[in-house]
Amino acid sequence: MKYQKLKKALILLEDGTIFHGKAVGREGSAFGEVCFNTGMTGYQEIFTDPSYYGQLMVTTNAHIGNYGVNDNEVESDSIKIAGLICKNFSYDYSRVDSNGSLEDFLNANNLLAICDVDTRALVSYIRDNGAMNAVITTDVDNLENLKKELSDIPSMDGLELASKVSTKVPYFVGDENAPIKIAALDIGIKKNILRNLVKRDAYVKVYPYNASFEDLSSWNPDGYFLSNGPGDPQPLVDAQALAKEIISRDLPLFGICLGHQVIALANGISTYKMHNGHRGINHPVKNLVTGKGEITSQNHGFAVNREEAEAHPDLEITHLHLNDDTVAGLKMKSKNVFSVQYHPEASPGPHDSSYLFDQFISNIKNK
Repeated sequence: MKYQKLKKALILLEDGTIFHGKAVGREGSAFGEVCFNTGMTGYQEIFTDPSYYGQLMVTTNAHIGNYGVNDNEVESDSIKIAGLICKNFSYDYSRVDSNGSLEDFLNANNLLAICDVDTRALVSYIRDNGAMNAVITTDVDNLENLKKELSDIPSMDGLELASKVSTKVPYFVGDENAPIKIAALDIGIKKNILRNLVKRDAYVKVYPYNASFEDLSSWNPDGYFLSNGPGDPQPLVDAQALAKEIISRDLPLFGICLGHQVIALANGISTYKMHNGHRGINHPVKNLVTGKGEITSQNHGFAVNREEAEAHPDLEITHLHLNDDTVAGLKMKSKNVFSVQYHPEASPGPHDSSYLFDQFISNIKNK
């Protein structure tokens, strides 16, 4: 019965292309860059991942909401996507440890979602034409005004978004009596990254996106961490300055995703916006050091320039993405510094790469 009451909705891409659907619940409009995630599970973690801030998420799995939500499966304090686009939305859910429905979760976060969309056609279109800005709306009779509003939405290329999701004040995670202290720069950090550090006997202090080396070093940490996050890494000049200072002092440093890109920029390696980016939980990566393959969780729309990385005398490419041969990992030859473009903490995703946290702890202990 609920299905019959759904209000008409549509997706308007910046090139004028339109896809039709129905509103899941609330009405209105939401703007952002449209992208897709190929994961078959983990929608709650995806929706709350700060790296997706400002993006309209297309889920390629045919059913969304069927297992409800759980309070322990959030990666931040709120939903971070700008809007949801899916095929079949499940108002009914079934799972032993669910805390409620996805519908209620979306409503509590005031998120606009639309369903009954031909997501296969939409994803194929984005894949061929690239990620672009779009609007999802129930205001289907107001297209001309929506086109004008859409034209004013800035491109993700050059957009600084870390400040939108970073903590405002430092905070602590873990046991203050733990043997290892790690200072983490929050440029969009996920909770499961912190969980992985804490369960390896680390006490973590998390700092705002614009914190200086003096801020972090005053706590006298044993190691430094640069988190994942949304947007273009190039405007993050404070984070790059921090990375340069840590590198110059040869202190243990680990970066994930946006943090990986910041470390590259700190070494004079450029980054670029990808045609589509990598977003899913089955991305194949080869570890060039061990020769082993890893199935990884990925979520990024920017990448590190491979030619410049290969030409850099003090950088070694440690991992490659096997779908397109983009740089998936780096380490410095003369410094205690390494980074990866993907998410070893998963959530959602496989745990093939969790050894990277062990490697970081080992680097700290052996510094």
